[in-house]
Amino acid sequence: MTYSDTVRAALPALQQKEHVRILALETSCDETAAAVVEDGRKILSNCVYTQIDLHALYGGVVPEIASRAHVEKVDAMVDAALREAHMTLEEADALAVTYGPGLVGALLAGVSCMKGLAFMTGKPLIPVHHIEGHICANYLTWPELEPPFVCLVVSGGHSHILEVTDYGEYRLLGCTQDDAAGEAFDKAARVLDLPYPGGPRLDKLADAGDPQALKLPRPHTDGPYDFSFSGLKTAFINAVHHQDQTGERMPAEDLAASFRAAVVSQLVEKTMLAAENARASTLALAGGVSANSLLRREMQSACDRRGIRLYMPRLDLCGDNGAMIGSAAYYRLRRGELAGLDLNARPSLSLF
Repeated sequence: MTYSDTVRAALPALQQKEHVRILALETSCDETAAAVVEDGRKILSNCVYTQIDLHALYGGVVPEIASRAHVEKVDAMVDAALREAHMTLEEADALAVTYGPGLVGALLAGVSCMKGLAFMTGKPLIPVHHIEGHICANYLTWPELEPPFVCLVVSGGHSHILEVTDYGEYRLLGCTQDDAAGEAFDKAARVLDLPYPGGPRLDKLADAGDPQALKLPRPHTDGPYDFSFSGLKTAFINAVHHQDQTGERMPAEDLAASFRAAVVSQLVEKTMLAAENARASTLALAGGVSANSLLRREMQSACDRRGIRLYMPRLDLCGDNGAMIGSAAYYRLRRGELAGLDLNARPSLSLF
């Protein structure tokens, strides 16, 4: 029998097993992350190797450097995840890997690793969408959370409002028409001469500033739930450059606070409108920018005023990690969605 025939034959028994432990690997950008997750909700291990120091010199992620670092670290991180979970590779019920979207070389490092393990062990391989992983980080933080709910996904490359209608089923409500929120934060941070990664540093700096110090535009979009951050980012950069030319630059804290407030107000306003029109009683945040302190405070306040229950992932699960991939994989396994050994990286993979 072929590999695909073998894992398909074993699938029904695995779907009915009382507890399923999945070894998962995430390598879509600049974190090499491996984890073991039980039943999609319980983290048995979660190990992350970050490449921040490697890319800090360049002010951002260098794809070639990221790919090489993943190749060097994937085996060690898989071993670390198994050790932390106090189990062997043979004791894992299934394997999972992010296959898109992301940097193609980085994705290939993870996909190649897990395909090799799948071939060697004969265990099922589950392909996972990176953004779905971020959504499922909420299941790890809040075991009681179940669909349906509206979710705001905000990261360096994505800004979406979607409706989670069931496990693995999504309906797009709105998205950015240009830059993602995280990308805008990073570029604004660069103008303020903040080191990489800029977004989290800008967030911390903004806490000491005046959000009303600099007036910035609130972009208009045709779609009621869509975002636009490109014009806002450009307006901010032009304002800072103008201040530099006149020798009257505002304090960095005030500039950071003004930009953060402008981005967060758009995220909260559009998400609340979508949630209200969808008559949603539950809202979730997901993605790296969901760690932004002002976004968490403002979204909580807006939900409290409307009687909407807000779920936010733990701060350590907002960024890229293997546990979120293991959670998403569990629900894909329940649906019988497995990959063959011909699985390839898909850097522009869509969730919809």
